[in-house]
Amino acid sequence: MSKQCDVCGKAPLKAAKLTFSHKQIVKRQNPNLQEVKAIVNGETKRIKVCTSCLRAGKVQKAV
Repeated sequence: MSKQCDVCGKAPLKAAKLTFSHKQIVKRQNPNLQEVKAIVNGETKRIKVCTSCLRAGKVQKAV
């Protein structure tokens, strides 16, 4: 199961934090994905969409 937005393609990032003792802590920042029923090419499908695409109105939700 991919952790990628089906609309904009936003994917996980690697973020590094450098501590005082110069140990590097690498963590993964996942996008905030929601599974939504949306209208795609006239059909109702379940797609994973990030919340920034939902708020921007890039997705038409199915009723």
